[in-house]
Amino acid sequence: MTGLPEEFKNKMSGLLNEEYEEFIKSYDSARVQGLRLNLLKLLPEDGKWLTENFGLTPVPWAKEGFYYNGEKRPGRHPYHAAGLYYIQEPSAMAVVTLLNPQPGEKILDLCAAPGGKTTQIASRLRGTGFLLSNEIHPARAKILSQNVERMGIGNAVVTNEDSARLAAFFPGFFDRIAVDAPCSGEGMFRKDEEACEEWSPENVNICAARQQEILHNAALMLKAGGTLVYSTCTFSPEEDEQAAELFLDSHPDFAIEDCSTFLEESGVYGLSCGRPEWGLNQREDLKNTFRIWPHRTRGEGHYLAVFKKRGEVRKEEQQKEPPYIKDKKLLKEIEDFLGEVCPNAGKLKNRNEWILFGDQIYHVPAEMRDIKGMKVVRPGLHVAAVKKNRLEPAHGLALWLKKEEAARIHDMDEEAAVRYLRGETAAGDGEKGWTLMCVNGFPLGWAKEAGGILKNHYPKGLRFL
Repeated sequence: MTGLPEEFKNKMSGLLNEEYEEFIKSYDSARVQGLRLNLLKLLPEDGKWLTENFGLTPVPWAKEGFYYNGEKRPGRHPYHAAGLYYIQEPSAMAVVTLLNPQPGEKILDLCAAPGGKTTQIASRLRGTGFLLSNEIHPARAKILSQNVERMGIGNAVVTNEDSARLAAFFPGFFDRIAVDAPCSGEGMFRKDEEACEEWSPENVNICAARQQEILHNAALMLKAGGTLVYSTCTFSPEEDEQAAELFLDSHPDFAIEDCSTFLEESGVYGLSCGRPEWGLNQREDLKNTFRIWPHRTRGEGHYLAVFKKRGEVRKEEQQKEPPYIKDKKLLKEIEDFLGEVCPNAGKLKNRNEWILFGDQIYHVPAEMRDIKGMKVVRPGLHVAAVKKNRLEPAHGLALWLKKEEAARIHDMDEEAAVRYLRGETAAGDGEKGWTLMCVNGFPLGWAKEAGGILKNHYPKGLRFL
């Protein structure tokens, strides 16, 4: 690879010594491609039938992760639109493996866009618990929200906040927090030439300072006994081992967790130890942090550290609820709407956590706090739009539902699904009303039948060209 900054090469040569030549040669190798199954819709063993389409082989550190044949285009397949998988750089999948979220927990993904780790966390929560997915940049927060919708996630809220402001809303609230921090991106040079062009020693130092601020605010939001995973896609010790060390120095209630037993039990291979000699004080516990090297395994560069927060677990204080809908007439309309469109969606029945967000109706996770003053992009599961004298089903509802939960479905093969995704109509069966359009049993979106024709309601901004 040409164009690597000379200062970067000199730095890595000094750090890696005899490994440097092998490391630098890795930039001439083609980058690997990965996708991760959505466990809300598939099981890990379902990767077997996708293998025929995309030539999948397992990623060693993520049970739901696979490498795919670079000549394939899974992002243009109807299964991608149905949210069956998320295209993700393989090394990045290790973060959630180390976070190890459990069903029912409250999780924060603090620097979440475009959504790889958020959707992996949600996948492992299996529709239970609560996930707050935050991104400080508005445009990236919108992309994050779209990916949350596509993957059929109903228990997540997407926010567009600074970490300090978010900490004021959620002190000591979360069981686990992922901080995939903004970094100098050295591990992405092979994948992203723009990251290479923007690199400088000054930017490394700017990122390192910002990472400490983000980590501090994350620490405020974590419960005693909770787990915080810090990760970067860079090689700079200033942003990796030294960042972990500075955080520990300023937060004595945290310690680096030894995850070796967990990784062995999980069958995870390919993660190497952090380098204590690259730390400020060469702390021995930096060996319990992790690196993924592009010259040692099939993945881009990544650094990971797992911290545990000590202290006494306290009972949570009662918090103000979101502005739930109290209007009995509207609540009855929602009830009737659900009975008409998805009568078998038992997870939505007898629930009261509905809010009106503009002219849109969302089901809010029960654990969510009052959203007043918070920059919220997606307050939960998008269920319906309020129109004159009626409610219309939202695209997010379609992707969250299982086919058997809908009142009416129209199942398509892959060829017909592509036509639907392009915005074309289809022949109906004579039964009027909202119909869930599926590809081989997996929901894609809505159509409405009238006059024997299924009028296409797939969002225009998402249609295949």
